[in-house]
Amino acid sequence: MRTFIFLFFFFQIIAPATAKKRFEWTPALRTAYDKTLSLRFTEAESDLTAIRRNDPDNLLVLHVENYLDFFRVYINEEVTEFKKLEKNKDKRLKTIEEQGDKSSPYYLFLQADIRLHWALARLKFEEYSTAFFETNKAFKLLTANAKLFPKFMPNKKDLGILHAIVGTIPDNYKWTVNWLSSMEGSMEQGKEELEEVLDFAQKQDFIYENEIYVYYAYLLLHLENDSEEAWKIINKADLNPKENPLACFVMANVAMRTDRGDEAINILLKKPTGKQFQPFYYLDYMFGLVKLQRLDADANIYFQRYVDNYKGRNFIKDAYQKLAWHALLHGDSQGYKKNMNLCKSKGYTIVGSDRSANAEAQTGDTPAVELLRARVLFDGGRFQRAYDVLKEKKATDYFSEKNRLEYQYRMGRITHKLGRHTEALQFYQTTIDSGLKSPYYYACRSALEKGHILEELKRPKQAREAYNLCLSMSPQDHKTGLHQQAKAGLRRLKS
Repeated sequence: MRTFIFLFFFFQIIAPATAKKRFEWTPALRTAYDKTLSLRFTEAESDLTAIRRNDPDNLLVLHVENYLDFFRVYINEEVTEFKKLEKNKDKRLKTIEEQGDKSSPYYLFLQADIRLHWALARLKFEEYSTAFFETNKAFKLLTANAKLFPKFMPNKKDLGILHAIVGTIPDNYKWTVNWLSSMEGSMEQGKEELEEVLDFAQKQDFIYENEIYVYYAYLLLHLENDSEEAWKIINKADLNPKENPLACFVMANVAMRTDRGDEAINILLKKPTGKQFQPFYYLDYMFGLVKLQRLDADANIYFQRYVDNYKGRNFIKDAYQKLAWHALLHGDSQGYKKNMNLCKSKGYTIVGSDRSANAEAQTGDTPAVELLRARVLFDGGRFQRAYDVLKEKKATDYFSEKNRLEYQYRMGRITHKLGRHTEALQFYQTTIDSGLKSPYYYACRSALEKGHILEELKRPKQAREAYNLCLSMSPQDHKTGLHQQAKAGLRRLKS
């Protein structure tokens, strides 16, 4: 017996420590990841179950599982589902921390990426403080990982986005970031990091290739004000809108934001359907929007389909507003009133477009039909048609201050897009002079767009003045987005 006890403890001492679990992109896991990003959730879940059974020591399965949970929450926006799936976050982090191979670059990266996914998800449910602190934790993990593995491209993918966003935070918010977090960076730094990852993805196999194309396109679109390059980049990605609803969303969204309304319609017509795909009702909302912007008579069908089927929180008020606009543009004043009343009583005011829709509904003011028609045509990239609607009008034709301001602003935007910069600058300046102290966003946006023209014309001093003027104004709607773009403009001029 003593010999047995001796041998037992002897082998306990000399036995190797339990091996840490690895992080490996196996073919099976890549397939599950692709299915997840294609919103084929049932198939992805089945694959992940098999991987957990057949490859229990591969912790990258937690990474794909987290993508799956994130997209469910982000697309569905259902509180009960969010609360249920959110519990998986801490379990995954604990498993990685305790069982993961600390010598792997994925060890810290996965912990950061999981936190970033849930930070984004929390924004849907107005958990802003928790989202902020989780983003800060992710930033610290990514920064530490960058020191250990400076050439690890997945890390640069996430860190590049964070650096770019932090670099465009307006000064009046930056003190909060500096006080409460360790986050720092610049748009130039983030852009360089994303370009490095993009270059890497173009030369060799990279699991996150399509993600980096999307991130870089959105950076160009929102922070660099380079819509043409953003469209080129997104078309270089291997995105197939016929087979992937998420790809359909991304490509149509970029098309809409780069004034390609007809392209967006063609992309959305290709959206895949079938029980294998997670329902993605936002595509109905998008299709209604692009058809409204073409003044199509059947645009209301798709907005109605969205509000009838979607159980989430966002773009409900906006969809009812668009149903009201559709009715008004087609001579149905009662339909306008009905849908604006529904706009007041349905949905939430989390995102900017829902807040704007609710504000219009609360005022009870019916838009001037020709201003509304010009607006939707402009938003769809039909600039000449929009100009033709307003070319015989003048500001004094309108009784309300809001309509007079909107006319000047709208003509500035239209002539700007038509390349008539002298006229556009005049309209923008008139809007600024008249609306500097008004609660509407027209003057603030006019200052921003004036800066864009002057930057394009290589007049940096005047462009800087315009961007700073934009930052000095505080409209009721769109303030944060407008200020972020003005801040990005100042940084471009500085660099």
